[in-house]
Amino acid sequence: MTQATTKPGIRPASPLFSSGPCAKRPGWSLEALGDASIGRSHRAKGPKTKLQRVIEDSRAILGIPADYRIGIVPASDTGAFEMAMWSVLGARTIDILAWESFGQGWATDVVQQLKLDNVRVLEADYGALPDLAAVDFTRDVIFTWNGTTSGVRVPNGDWIPDNRAGLTLCDATSAAFAMDLPWDKLDIVTWSWQKVLGGEAQHGMLVLSPRAVERLESYAPPWPMPKIFRLTKGGKLNEDIFKGSTINTPSMLCVEDHLDALEWSREIGGIDALIARSNANFGVIEAWVAGSDWAAFLADDPKLRSTTSVCLKVTDSWFAALPADEQAAIAKAVASRLDDEGIAFDIGAYRDAPPGLRIWAGATVEQADLEALMPWLDWAYETVKAARAIAVA
Repeated sequence: MTQATTKPGIRPASPLFSSGPCAKRPGWSLEALGDASIGRSHRAKGPKTKLQRVIEDSRAILGIPADYRIGIVPASDTGAFEMAMWSVLGARTIDILAWESFGQGWATDVVQQLKLDNVRVLEADYGALPDLAAVDFTRDVIFTWNGTTSGVRVPNGDWIPDNRAGLTLCDATSAAFAMDLPWDKLDIVTWSWQKVLGGEAQHGMLVLSPRAVERLESYAPPWPMPKIFRLTKGGKLNEDIFKGSTINTPSMLCVEDHLDALEWSREIGGIDALIARSNANFGVIEAWVAGSDWAAFLADDPKLRSTTSVCLKVTDSWFAALPADEQAAIAKAVASRLDDEGIAFDIGAYRDAPPGLRIWAGATVEQADLEALMPWLDWAYETVKAARAIAVA
């Protein structure tokens, strides 16, 4: 690759490559919210029908089995996953897989907040996975499907047995609508609207298998349960939550926005089309990395690389010779240079991850925008590198 200090001639039409909240679907405008049920009770017939549509459209697009419950819950994916953990954990011993910040967060909550005994935390560094063969499915198992902050995903669901004794709790917030989720392997699944489909924040989705419902109805945790976490009433599942009656008041503007995203998903061909768009976007970055002399995927194993939150590390020998604090500063400067130019917003690596870049490649991003972005990555790195050389000369 030659020095790329001359600005490329083509700019992305959209600079929105953030890993959350993510880009809106192509062609989105505020007009999409024109039919929102604002100024009305969410329990009225019309607004409640819209909430029920979110549930059933999600079921149809994702292929969620008919006997799985789907609920809209508060506080985004975090709220949904916390609700699940506080409601079902404690009945069995637990394995937690942690290879990036969110998995580490779930481990912290289980160990330090719920203070449960006999918890194993199976860890790996950013860019790798724990040993999936070491997971014990007589225990409840907690894991993220796609590590948003590490660019690492589980390759498939083959490592999860059909005859498991414990429940599988899967944080799928940057995987749902972008990756093939094997529902028969998953007992509790959560995601948020603002990830793959680019919706607005603060609303989470919670999916329960029949096995998860059985746990909820046969086990009562020993700790006090905040109202916002309560999934049962009188020892039985609170079915209202899974029929559009949310625990707290949802934003009907956000509901309308999400219905628009779901409709777009259906119009382009559903889950297969969404996965294909994400894979094609990832392919653009993959091809660029193959020809780069300074960047590589944070995940060395191709089978583990995320196709949505794509994390890159710097492999340039000049960069490697720098102290750690200078490496971090250089990586931030590259992201800032692209931000200042209006080329790419919010693509710096997560604060706890190794220095580098993180580029969202989900289905709402246009392939042409990623193709336009790639030469700008070279330009930004080379200009930052040259500026530092001048500064220390």
